[in-house]
Amino acid sequence: MGLHNDNVKSMSDHSGLEAWEEDLLRRYPETDKVGDIKDNDTFRNYEADTRPEVREFYRLNHERQTLQFSKQKKEHFLKFNQRSMTVWEAIEFLNELVDDSDPDINLPQIEHILQTAEAIRRDGHPRWFILTGLIHDLGKILCLFGEEQWAVVGDTFPLGCRFSEKIVFHEFFKDNPDSKVAEYSTFLGIYEEGCGLDEVTMSWGHDEYLYHVMKDRLPEPALYMIRYHSFYPAHREGEYNELMNDHDRQMFEWVRAFNPYDLYTKSEERVDVEELKPFYDDLINEYLPGKLSW
Repeated sequence: MGLHNDNVKSMSDHSGLEAWEEDLLRRYPETDKVGDIKDNDTFRNYEADTRPEVREFYRLNHERQTLQFSKQKKEHFLKFNQRSMTVWEAIEFLNELVDDSDPDINLPQIEHILQTAEAIRRDGHPRWFILTGLIHDLGKILCLFGEEQWAVVGDTFPLGCRFSEKIVFHEFFKDNPDSKVAEYSTFLGIYEEGCGLDEVTMSWGHDEYLYHVMKDRLPEPALYMIRYHSFYPAHREGEYNELMNDHDRQMFEWVRAFNPYDLYTKSEERVDVEELKPFYDDLINEYLPGKLSW
């Protein structure tokens, strides 16, 4: 994957993307009802049992995700001058993230995202919802543009205000430079109560990147699903309500509806990519035709 930091080599050996996703399932098992708020003791017990390589991932993420860092990454990547690709070409490009030498990873990325989309399709959701399931993780191609994994995946959170104690491994924020800035350490930080999440700078990663790629191309609920599906402190832990407006709260019902498909649809059962491709080609051409700038 071309990781640039020896500190995360152990995550590369196990595929860091998969390790983080597997860890999410440990933290939010399927028996958990969507929207449940975990008590603090349960949350801390979970952390004590986490694998060392995942802890190291979160240490790097929490130390380095600053307000300035996120703004710099937006300035760099939101020029959309990395590559020109159709959505299906981007899906095939994402497939390069699979490490064939990893014995723990049996299915390529394209089959995982098709599993998500097919589960949504089977439940009778609208076509745009199915498409969102197909593309929601395409922002992970940032890894193939040279980004380190701690800057691509992981739980997302607002920057420029206090780091919620409900963010996993909150203790690692002590070494984040923003934690030493008084203005960023209050309940609201640089924001006003009820300002709305569109006014908030989120930590940088695949969610934020793909949102901007797809902005103005998809229905608003789809954009919320893409932008905030890793914002677990909000949609699973009930945090940062003070920054939301009523519209955000309404849209987060869509985020919560999407979350089970994101977490619980992976399986070892193979999907026939070639059989499904005509349906998804048609779906892509309906909403996202031609080459997009990435």
